[in-house]
Amino acid sequence: MITGRSGKGYGKASGAGTIINAIATYKGSAFGIDLWTHAEVELGEDFKGITGEIVEQEGEKRADTRLIERCVGLVLRKFDLPFCAYVKTRSEIPIGSGLKSSSAAANAAVVATLDAIGGEEAKEKIGALDVIRMGVDAALYVGVSITGAFDDACASMLGGIVITDNRKRELIRRVENDSAVLIFLPREKAFTADTDVNRSRLIAPWVNRAYELALEGRFEEAMTLNGFLYCAALNFNPEPMLKALECGLKGVSLSGTGPSFVALIIKDAEKEERLRAAWSELEIEGRIMKRRIQNKPSLIF
Repeated sequence: MITGRSGKGYGKASGAGTIINAIATYKGSAFGIDLWTHAEVELGEDFKGITGEIVEQEGEKRADTRLIERCVGLVLRKFDLPFCAYVKTRSEIPIGSGLKSSSAAANAAVVATLDAIGGEEAKEKIGALDVIRMGVDAALYVGVSITGAFDDACASMLGGIVITDNRKRELIRRVENDSAVLIFLPREKAFTADTDVNRSRLIAPWVNRAYELALEGRFEEAMTLNGFLYCAALNFNPEPMLKALECGLKGVSLSGTGPSFVALIIKDAEKEERLRAAWSELEIEGRIMKRRIQNKPSLIF
């Protein structure tokens, strides 16, 4: 039995990129990216309620702390612990970029709270999928997600490529993948809560086809189809995707509800350099990052 302790705990979770955006059908697929969010939680009876802080990236506006505060509260409630708490996160993941900053923040906050109340014993008692579901509940409660983003949360927590049913909160499949990821990150922001859900639902039959491709392991084809569909539905310029295809890549997509685009680079430095050059010539203000699919789970599952 976890009795809790007054102390500090730490956790982390990664960002993620999109293969299938689940907004249209509640079925999704995503992959972990080695961009990280770190959380620190301190418990104590002397704090006033549960308060949070997000260490801002340079040039970022102060972010809403309700999500991470809610995550801490859900963990304490589950274990019936009376503590108040202070939670702080810092992240490499740009906010409002489509790279799953909210899922990473929620996962990291839950893991850090478990670490604070009971360390490995608490983490083993609850398990990775239940941690993910707590973060999903918190995201829905504060309104930063439409479906709860169970797919994104699984990719963030478990790493690798995941396929999920978000309505059932079921992990269908997870596979590891050794691929580099080139990211085009426009300067503009796009927040999931502002997405036109009705337009996204119009493309559901074709998104279902992309999901079937993912189930067959044809992830590059799946994400490219997904990307063109959501660019059309959400009114994003598909030129970054077309440039990637011109460079010979097969897997590229709008990530989440944008504005970032992600492309899989599978051991081909020449194509990578060509795509860097092509994206650099776009008349869209932004920057290019190279990362990798990360395959290491933040918790055992």
